Amino acid sequence: MPRYFPSILAALVVATQLSVPMAHAAASDFNLVLVETTYPFGDGAVIELRFIDTRTNAPVEGAVIFATRLDMEPDGMETMTSPVLALPGEEPGLYRFSADLTMDGNWRFSVAAKVQGEVETVQAQIVIEVQP
Repeated sequence: MPRYFPSILAALVVATQLSVPMAHAAASDFNLVLVETTYPFGDGAVIELRFIDTRTNAPVEGAVIFATRLDMEPDGMETMTSPVLALPGEEPGLYRFSADLTMDGNWRFSVAAKVQGEVETVQAQIVIEVQP
């Protein structure tokens, strides 16, 4: 056996290990769930979402929420919107937002998030009921 054979064999083993694709979770493996579904009419409502990995039922920490929108699309008023402000979380997997709920009815809270190490974007559209 030639002396360089072990070096070639080692290089092939390393190359094979580096080319094995890593498994990634699908966006459907995650769930964003409202802590409360009904809110009172008024300014400064705190909307809380739990971000869960459905494969393990574990909270998802460190996600980057990069898009939020709050509108009244469920009641046919998509142009009726309210700004959403991110707030600090109080526990792992809990994401908090502040918004002014300026009209009673049904509001759609749209969220897009990236989970560290995952390729797909997790998106959710959640209906919030606002009561007078």
